[in-house]
Amino acid sequence: MTTTTSSTRASDKTAALVPLIAMALLGVALIFAAGHAHSATIHDAAHDVRHASGFPCH
Repeated sequence: MTTTTSSTRASDKTAALVPLIAMALLGVALIFAAGHAHSATIHDAAHDVRHASGFPCH
């Protein structure tokens, strides 16, 4: 029988949060970049995806 210490449980929680935080930051960065892009192609692609998803954008 193995026992888990509180430090092991804390490191497991930290290990689980790292990918979640990284993906959230990546998602925010992608939305920000596409929304403020000077390239009409990138901006229009993001705009079309918002409409196709039913997300009001204006």
